[in-house]
Amino acid sequence: MSKIIIACGGTGGHLAPGIAVAEVLRERGHACLLLISHKQVDSALVEKYSHLDFIKMPGRAFTGGIFQRLAFLGSLVSAFFTSCRMLRDQAPDLVLLFGGFLSLGLGLAARSKSIPVALHEANCHPGKAVRMIKHLSTRIYLPDGVRLRGVPSESIRHFDYPVRKDIKHSPKADARKRLGLSVPNKLLVVIGGSQGASALNEWIKQNFGLLAKAGISVYCVTGLGNSTARTIHERGKGGADTTATFVPFSSSMGDVISAADLIVSRAGAGSIAEIIRCRVPSILVPYPYAADDHQKANALSHEQHGAGISLSQDKLNELSSLVLDLIFNDEALAKFKSKLERLDRFDSSERIADDLLALCNSQAIAKTENQEPAT
Repeated sequence: MSKIIIACGGTGGHLAPGIAVAEVLRERGHACLLLISHKQVDSALVEKYSHLDFIKMPGRAFTGGIFQRLAFLGSLVSAFFTSCRMLRDQAPDLVLLFGGFLSLGLGLAARSKSIPVALHEANCHPGKAVRMIKHLSTRIYLPDGVRLRGVPSESIRHFDYPVRKDIKHSPKADARKRLGLSVPNKLLVVIGGSQGASALNEWIKQNFGLLAKAGISVYCVTGLGNSTARTIHERGKGGADTTATFVPFSSSMGDVISAADLIVSRAGAGSIAEIIRCRVPSILVPYPYAADDHQKANALSHEQHGAGISLSQDKLNELSSLVLDLIFNDEALAKFKSKLERLDRFDSSERIADDLLALCNSQAIAKTENQEPAT
């Protein structure tokens, strides 16, 4: 049995794939310990995964002015020594890092103790943490077609984004029933990612009357702290009761996405991967202030694959007409779904688990050979 520590907290985009890989490893009889942050989104997301082991770790992002960056350096030093103690107590065979501020301290501590480091980058533009840790890593998992300067090709595997097993495609009628939704005509689902998207939430409030008259119901995941759960009613097409439902968080994202005729979403790698898995056409609105503008790169890549449409936030005034044109265009939606099916080629969680265990076995063999007395 191998033991792997996974640093994956801070955002849903880091945490969700860590959970996906941990579930596969645990099913195969291996031990996993997942490091998460103290953020509310982490606590909400892990609530349904009580069969997995989580530890909350402190940390700060490398953002802001000089004082915030000095605070980050202090936090990094503290995380390094905390990680060293944890590695001594847990004695893992390998650590797996999903980027973000929890990865740096653990990655440095692991290398100081000669523990192999595997690193996963979900975005088309690798983030700061990944660029900092890349030379410490035995293995790096990247999206298809993405390169990382200065890293030997033999260290890289293109395995894409691990999706949790409970995120899967379901018939629309079944997904809507489980969510308790009555949809007289079409359903637009709006997702702001784990942090929410105030611009998209506001767009719904301003445009729901227009959408309802056309026969479009709305289900919006607003993000924790952005609103309370509520439902707005409008008299829609043919006099039907048409609703806009707002929920701060959902633990049933597979059903939320599968229930939709069309998705409007931020362009985080996790959201896109789940949209692909559930095979629902989407309009992606990248967060314009994302680090390295990585959401724009993600959205453009998705659009170039013919699986959806990218729309910049400064063109939100065009979103209503785009939704109205697309959601009733069955031929266009069918073409998008066909492309989505082709993109959902394999289970990245299984492939990453296979590779991690191979690395653990190689490490175990190397240790055994080093311990054998010379003849």
